[in-house]
Amino acid sequence: MELNDYLAQGGRITSPEAAPARYRAELLRLMASFVDSELAGAAGFADTINDAPGLTERMAACRIVLEKTDHAARVLELMAGFGADTARYATRHPWEARVARDAELGPVRRGDMRLSVFHYPLDGWADAVVMNVLMGRATVIQLSEHARSSYQPLADLMRETIIPRERRHTELGEAGLARLLESDPATVAASAAYWRPRVAETFGAAESPRFEMLRAMGLRHRPNAVLRAEWEAGLAEIFPDLP
Repeated sequence: MELNDYLAQGGRITSPEAAPARYRAELLRLMASFVDSELAGAAGFADTINDAPGLTERMAACRIVLEKTDHAARVLELMAGFGADTARYATRHPWEARVARDAELGPVRRGDMRLSVFHYPLDGWADAVVMNVLMGRATVIQLSEHARSSYQPLADLMRETIIPRERRHTELGEAGLARLLESDPATVAASAAYWRPRVAETFGAAESPRFEMLRAMGLRHRPNAVLRAEWEAGLAEIFPDLP
């Protein structure tokens, strides 16, 4: 069977040596976007640890930063099998760098492969919690694509380790959000209005010209519009008044 037919029918690749050049390039692109986003997200969230209102919240923030950094390291190990220079990767970009709060970047990449939402700065503890919840829910949905990846080592890592942790990060955020909705609902509403469109952009264009190619390779499965709709449907559970 031709490799393209094998992948289109749900076949799996288990080692870098078995991956053809175009497949390798697209897989590395996906993994680099994940690694850069985790490193940038961890770096931004680390700055809010000292803003946490109590020890429980501070420990939760530390755990999120630690595990996101660990996720990046684990996927970097997979990239190393394809020849990526992992020794200098983590210091290649200033992961903590942010644009102005009122900037409008759209969904484009800027300097590295992080999702555009991780270029915007957090504004205090409540803002960080709101962003963590909105982006956490989006992340779990987006990573479900990787959990079905035709590259078996990545699918296994996502399904067994990374997605359960990312789901737990979101749960920690939602617990903090519930307390904030009681004590400072106005700040929560303002932060949600700021972050919602920026998180929505991480799903990409509704009609992606690359989607069919990636689906044929087994690297994508559901269109951007379907993933975004699932995310938006879930927001009503926690932000019923958000327009």
